[in-house]
Amino acid sequence: MPPSYVDLDRPALPAESLRAALIGPGRLVRDLRVVSATGSTNADLRALAAEGAPEGTLLAAEHQTAGRGRLDRGWTSPPRSGLTFSLLLRPTGVPARRWPWLPLLTGCAVVEAVSAVAGVRPHLKWPNDVLLDDRKLCGILIERVETAEGAAAIVGIGLNVTTTPEELPRPTATSLRIAGAANTDRGTLLVSLVRALETFYTDWRLAVGDPDAGAGGGLRGAYRSRCATLGRRVRVQLGPDRWLDGTARDVDEDGRLVVRAADGDHPLGAGDVVHVR
Repeated sequence: MPPSYVDLDRPALPAESLRAALIGPGRLVRDLRVVSATGSTNADLRALAAEGAPEGTLLAAEHQTAGRGRLDRGWTSPPRSGLTFSLLLRPTGVPARRWPWLPLLTGCAVVEAVSAVAGVRPHLKWPNDVLLDDRKLCGILIERVETAEGAAAIVGIGLNVTTTPEELPRPTATSLRIAGAANTDRGTLLVSLVRALETFYTDWRLAVGDPDAGAGGGLRGAYRSRCATLGRRVRVQLGPDRWLDGTARDVDEDGRLVVRAADGDHPLGAGDVVHVR
């Protein structure tokens, strides 16, 4: 491990106390595992899902060596400097056309948890990049997998916690430590994050995936209030040589970003968004 490991006093995740806090009757998490290192928690959990692992299986790694984010981008950090975990969900009863809301739902949960624990207020760049001071704090990757028990979703989260500027993979990233967060305890953050995710996910399932159901405009209202992309000028990369310039006007009922360009509104289900200053 790098010399900074000892210097930064990065304790291990307390697996037993995490199980006590997160596993119980009526809770989402049913099995929690912490490993010292792995290539990818998403890949490991995909294999467990194929073997019949139940919803609520959570796998956290102290060090991930081959993590990746959206668009196959790599995601690396020093051991114990962040939260890297994956959670298995089996949203039976929710129509497949509503599943694109899962990444947005997860982004809302991360913003909620970080705000509550760390005393800083991140925001979302569509669809689910968690930004702090316009720098990336957390990456989210949702993968659908077909299993004998039905379709499942692997929710992968990588949150920079005590990473220093020298350790960041790119200058456009940040961490809670860099932002001067009030609390950088990874165990506390993990409990808060999973509980927030549990709340958003449970409400979404009870609404059968309807993003407009519930108080305050439902999940769509919650997402809109946390998304800094809305109302901004954006450039969206649609392909190697295809860009769309316009204003991010809304997120529609399918979770697509609606960009108003010179020729009208464009609902986008995918694309790499750049906030234009």
